[in-house]
Amino acid sequence: MHFLKWLYPGMKFKRWLLLFSLGVIISSIGLAVVFNYKYVGNLEEAIFRMVYITTGTYYYTVTTIVGIFVIAAGLGIMMLASRQIIRSVISVLVPEGSERLVDLIFQKRKLNRGPSVAVIGGGTGLSVLLRGIKSVTSNITAIVTVADDGGSSGRIREDLGIIPPGDLRNCLVALADTEPLMEKLFQHRFGGAGDLAGHSFGNLFIAAMTEVLGDVEKALKESSKVLAVRGQVLPASTQKVRLMAEMTDGSIISGESQIPLANKKIKRVYLHPEEVEPVKSALDAVHDADAVILGPGSLYTSVLPNLLVKGVADALRQSQAVKIYICNVMTQPGETDGYTAACHVRAILDHVGPGVIDYVVVNSKPVAPNLQEVYASQGAYPVIVDKGAFEALGVKVVDADIISETNLVRHDPVKLSRTIISMVYDLRANSERMRLLDYYLISENIKELKD
Repeated sequence: MHFLKWLYPGMKFKRWLLLFSLGVIISSIGLAVVFNYKYVGNLEEAIFRMVYITTGTYYYTVTTIVGIFVIAAGLGIMMLASRQIIRSVISVLVPEGSERLVDLIFQKRKLNRGPSVAVIGGGTGLSVLLRGIKSVTSNITAIVTVADDGGSSGRIREDLGIIPPGDLRNCLVALADTEPLMEKLFQHRFGGAGDLAGHSFGNLFIAAMTEVLGDVEKALKESSKVLAVRGQVLPASTQKVRLMAEMTDGSIISGESQIPLANKKIKRVYLHPEEVEPVKSALDAVHDADAVILGPGSLYTSVLPNLLVKGVADALRQSQAVKIYICNVMTQPGETDGYTAACHVRAILDHVGPGVIDYVVVNSKPVAPNLQEVYASQGAYPVIVDKGAFEALGVKVVDADIISETNLVRHDPVKLSRTIISMVYDLRANSERMRLLDYYLISENIKELKD
């Protein structure tokens, strides 16, 4: 009975089936008028005589019983006809069958009703979050850093003079709802020792689309169609920029990939050039979002570069969205050595000012001792959650089990997305309750003034 899925809430199918039924009824009445009521009366009389002679049942009972059977038969025929029409169309559009289509429609309808979420960051942390969020809502905008200058992205950036496509590619793949082979193709890296060695096919594809269309936003939009992306992926800026870091000893490090390698304490990071124009669509997404999420990802090289783009931090401050920062689980050598959770938040506020973070999500699950030893050998340690320090920063703390542990300590996409979405819904419900309370209090005050 897979066909009954078409009647699930939110499918927007029942209303049209009802309208179809209404049309059949109206047509039936019209036919009765055209062919004169006496023919219907003759049919009714014939049915009555047949049933009465057979059963001896009274007139009104006979007509009621026969009417019910006729209605049931009509509805059955309508359902059968609707089913066959749908199957006929599906056999052409979706060869996999109606089961696949009805699941897709139900999923699309459900995801389209999800909250609007803007995610700001870069690196692997951002793509991990997106993989979880896309299972809850399709109203997603990933705003991605364009300061990457290493690997395949760095080479394409220097050779073609476009923004680095690597993090953009990872986000597209993370939000993709397509065949595994297509995802594998976009992530494929060429081997060998030639000019293509080390390049990702997805990076080259985005670069080619950018040259063909002359605009990186259009290139990402068209690439999203190829991968059937849920939501949209946008760069923070379309300008070619370089991330710079001023260290506490006064030295200046140029390049996102070089900053952690300096093994010095970072005083501040900034973009060169400093006046970098933002992508308007990214600012609009922040303004219209129900929630804006910063991270997870490298504090200085993934999260902050986006906020340093002109207008992004201001848009975040002006947005009515709940602003959530996802703190890293482990410190990063050469970047956040010795940082507590509050140090991460303080670094963001020192760079772009207050009003950009309402909540910080921290991990509450202890990291396994054997994994701590592995990370310690690389100079990384669990981030200490110093809850008392957050009050002075004007930020609330939410602790939750949000990690998965295999041979690495990583944020778990499912756990993380559930935590984020539950926060959004809870905060939205509280906001609605407060709005109603305010309305009630205002009404009572007005009433008292009138009295």
